[in-house]
Amino acid sequence: MPARGRVAVIGHRGAPYDHRENTLPSLRAALEAGADAVEVDVRLTADRVPVLLHDSTLERLWGHDRRLASLTYAQVDEVTAGGVPTLRDALALTAKYPSARALIDLPDPAAASAAVAEVRESGAGPRAYYCGGGLSMLAVRDADPAAEIALSWCRTAPPRPELLARVRPRWLNYHFGLVTTGLVERAHADGYLFAAWTADLPRTARRLRQAGVDAVTTNRVAPVRAVL
Repeated sequence: MPARGRVAVIGHRGAPYDHRENTLPSLRAALEAGADAVEVDVRLTADRVPVLLHDSTLERLWGHDRRLASLTYAQVDEVTAGGVPTLRDALALTAKYPSARALIDLPDPAAASAAVAEVRESGAGPRAYYCGGGLSMLAVRDADPAAEIALSWCRTAPPRPELLARVRPRWLNYHFGLVTTGLVERAHADGYLFAAWTADLPRTARRLRQAGVDAVTTNRVAPVRAVL
């Protein structure tokens, strides 16, 4: 994914304007709207279960001022009434859509090895790839030498050659505001696919398409899919 010339659409935490982010209904809505992949944030509970949650606490999404890392999965399941899915749940859902993939974002590098192990044990290797900052992606590379990686970047200075050599990403994943045609062309010339995040407006999606990106992560799959 993708064939050069076709821009893939990735649902950012699913479809967060329709359903609570990083939940199974949100992922399902994004896939039904035509997403090629869904991006999910993965962190660990106290008993090292990989679950879908962007923040380090349950406060913003679930109204509980508790750190995820202080709770077992059973406790998380109880206080959210089963709302927080495991990574295994998410991988099982994407498997129901034959061409869909899961993009696993790792805001905490400590979750990398457990996430990679879950992907392996679920038999989801060909359907899953990873994104995040340098530390998280180094941890993924250590856990799986063959992992497909999208190195996320939000600075004007390019990734250091030493970091690229160690991470060996397939993708460069830039904040959309930094994307230019020249930047995309240089990435392609160096052998990378190019992704942009998180673009929600049709005019932004058009600009990214014209710049030559290979994938766009968005909170609004349907309108961006229509443009791309």
